[in-house]
Amino acid sequence: MNAGSTSKTRKQGWLRWWRHRWMDSRDAERALPDAALARIEALVRASEARHQGQICVCVEAGLPTSYLWKGLQARDRAITLFGKLRVWDTEANNGVLIYLLLADRAIEVVADRGLKPCVSPQQWQALVASLGEALKAGQFEPGLAAAVNGVSELLCEHFPLREGETARNELPDAVLRL
Repeated sequence: MNAGSTSKTRKQGWLRWWRHRWMDSRDAERALPDAALARIEALVRASEARHQGQICVCVEAGLPTSYLWKGLQARDRAITLFGKLRVWDTEANNGVLIYLLLADRAIEVVADRGLKPCVSPQQWQALVASLGEALKAGQFEPGLAAAVNGVSELLCEHFPLREGETARNELPDAVLRL
């Protein structure tokens, strides 16, 4: 590695640091106002009425300072929140966390172990890649709506409600804005 690329990497690190520190809850509110969150919540509720799975949506403006110091990424934070929000703690092990990190315009989908034999990593990657384009364009609500719909299709396919069965709601439907 030459000195020029080291300098560029260092500069990118500091730019990322400031972007995460600069963004706060007001930025998250501007990107996804309360009305948008209510529409996403309604979409989650309607989705969960069609299958046995659970969907949790979390939006965060920027990573905590401790994550930045360690050089951690959106995926690391999503996995941590998957545990903290107890998305893993569903009866059929079919909870899915959809995590949006505004500072990086990154989306992560973390699925519980019950989905592992049903959905390939390539399917999850394709879903995230298609949503990433909407997020890069600043289309946060349509991007999250597409994420919920994409996850819902997979859950309907692999965990459909049986005839006469009613959906259980094991996780809150409200979008968590950190």
